[in-house]
Amino acid sequence: MYPYINLGFAHIGTFGLMLWLAAVCSVLVLHNNFVRNQADADAINIVTMVVLFGIIGAKLWHELQDIPDLIGAWREILAPGLRHPSEVLFSFLHWFQAGFAWYGGLLAAITMLMYQGIHSKPNGLTGGRAALRMLDLAAPAAAVGYGVGRLGCLLSGDGDYGINTTLPWGVHMANGLTRYTRALVLPNPPTAAVQPTPIYELLFSLALAWWLWRRGSKSKSLPLGFLTGEYLLLSGIGRFLVEFVRINPKLYFHHTLTNAQMAALGSMLCGVVMMLLTRRNEGVVTEPLRKMTKDVQTAS
Repeated sequence: MYPYINLGFAHIGTFGLMLWLAAVCSVLVLHNNFVRNQADADAINIVTMVVLFGIIGAKLWHELQDIPDLIGAWREILAPGLRHPSEVLFSFLHWFQAGFAWYGGLLAAITMLMYQGIHSKPNGLTGGRAALRMLDLAAPAAAVGYGVGRLGCLLSGDGDYGINTTLPWGVHMANGLTRYTRALVLPNPPTAAVQPTPIYELLFSLALAWWLWRRGSKSKSLPLGFLTGEYLLLSGIGRFLVEFVRINPKLYFHHTLTNAQMAALGSMLCGVVMMLLTRRNEGVVTEPLRKMTKDVQTAS
């Protein structure tokens, strides 16, 4: 794995680079969805705020699961003292680059998207309808961004990989002896090949994005909020299944399910409830851009 791109004295984290690439891909998908659905909103600003809140939410969710470990980590970060701010900063950045929980990021991102929807009023909607519209419009971009971002987990080797395997597509986490050339979290044993679960999630996310994109076509008037329910349901199914070949500890139901699987079940349940509650909502119908332009020319 390649947790860093080493350029002499500079070490650029690949997790951060892939997070940036995920944001760029999300902006492109979201912008095109705005254009085809005639939603007047700024995709760059929305994705920037969602990514920032998503990162904070994902980190908080992960760290708050083990308070003693969090306290110990901060003691280690602050150990050099305020007289050595550069050492404290580098320790903080090293701690921050690994350990994120998907559902913490999802909840924070959904909250920010709803706020952005109410603020930007896509398709002239207001209040809760604007929030639901923004969630629907952002669903394909969210799927793409999540899948691409997972590649950062694979490259950095932050512990999101799968169980040991002899499959021909298994990957190795150790490329060298220093922390700049080996995975952040090594498997057991360090030389073992493991299942590249982030690749599985990327492929699933791209398929999900394709489905959501087609479902959200302007030629189809889905009930407002229904597409978001589909995203929560299907993304939850994907995460639930991949956990069976992940190394996360199984803590629930006689040590058969992981924490992420419980969160995935919650996502699936929320998705089903949301589809049931929104199935009678009125859809948003937008006219094609070319048709609108032609009508304006005819009227003039």
